[in-house]
Amino acid sequence: MNYTDALAYLESLGTFGIQLGLTRIEALLDQLDHPERRFRSIHVTGTNGKGSTTAMIAAVLTEAGIRTGMYTSPHLIDYPERMRINGTDITREAFAKVIEQTRSAAELMIAGGRESPTEFEVLTAAAFLWFAQEQSEIVVVEVGLGGLLDSTNVIVPEISVITNVTLEHMDRCGDTVEAIAHHKAGIIKMGVPVVTGAGGAALAVIEAAAKQAGASCAVLERDFLVTGDNYKNGRHCFQLTVGQSKPESYCIGMLGRHQADNAALAIRTCKIIGQADSRVTSVAIREGLAKVTWPGRFEIFSGEPVIVLDGAHNPDGIRTLRLTLDEVFPGRAIVFLFGVLADKNHSEMARILFRDIDRAIVVRPNSGRAAAVTDIAGEILGYVSEVEPADSIAEGLLQAKQWAGPHGIVCAAGSLYMIGEVRQLIVG
Repeated sequence: MNYTDALAYLESLGTFGIQLGLTRIEALLDQLDHPERRFRSIHVTGTNGKGSTTAMIAAVLTEAGIRTGMYTSPHLIDYPERMRINGTDITREAFAKVIEQTRSAAELMIAGGRESPTEFEVLTAAAFLWFAQEQSEIVVVEVGLGGLLDSTNVIVPEISVITNVTLEHMDRCGDTVEAIAHHKAGIIKMGVPVVTGAGGAALAVIEAAAKQAGASCAVLERDFLVTGDNYKNGRHCFQLTVGQSKPESYCIGMLGRHQADNAALAIRTCKIIGQADSRVTSVAIREGLAKVTWPGRFEIFSGEPVIVLDGAHNPDGIRTLRLTLDEVFPGRAIVFLFGVLADKNHSEMARILFRDIDRAIVVRPNSGRAAAVTDIAGEILGYVSEVEPADSIAEGLLQAKQWAGPHGIVCAAGSLYMIGEVRQLIVG
């Protein structure tokens, strides 16, 4: 199997869609002799910020000299982005090899009367197999969807991280914050410490689950607090206070107040790891955070015009994006390249994101679930000074740059499926 064959096999599994549940992944991992038991792990879920927090934790552990795996989804451009060790993607050759090994296990599983695994289940099992083969010490694992019934929830981590909880995936996880928090809290394991940035009704659910599991629960803005955050030379600097201790200063290259919160969760997580592993020092934490990058999350490309890429794809993420745009580019008109999936609350996203001085080009993300550009353009019309649909993402980006001019700002947002293609057009 070569890389093209591996992609074709994964595409064939796409017909099974998204099916929550652990029966298939457990059977597949059993066939592979349980690679997920051959490394330590940290499990990260949440409505927003889980990818950034995952990247921050992995960067710190790598800086500490720990052989660190990172499993995330979805990818922006290419599947190998989902599997990394010490910040380096799996090669296409290694990806094809581990997918072939996982396919062989899946075929044996099916021959034994089991149901076929889904695409995400095969990817997850393959990632765990690769991490084990490459002798990863700790793997930071981002949940795909929810938590309780997500394919990644076969691991028993050293720490469970829940960034925050707002309404999302209501067709699968329930239509209340409490119901969604129940799914997120499903990653909590017996005696495994919990770190969370959740609040309100969601926090009550998470704390109850932690108590039932006999697990400690460290809560952002209660047990540890971000203060004094500001921008310095393109970096976001802040102080973190734990209990009554003296504040400690940190700087990260990822902009936005929300990234300071994500960093606080990462710091708290790494300090817990550091209690048992002397390699995770305060210096490693500070240096790791200073170096971390996470493509497509308020990623700025300086040029004429400036282009900002942000993977915000739900109302809460869009609200954070708008606040960050106003902080970094106060009072500036923005030309948006906007593409969204039909199952998202796009009317609410439009209400939050756009101002009457802004303009927007609407494009269709590369997904079968994408919303029609004419429908979205109609929703946006009342919020911006001008809006037009585009026939393709490439055409839309070109039009947005022309509208912005050399001294303007273009912001691409709405769907990660679109952000990846825009990024590829920029970086080549």
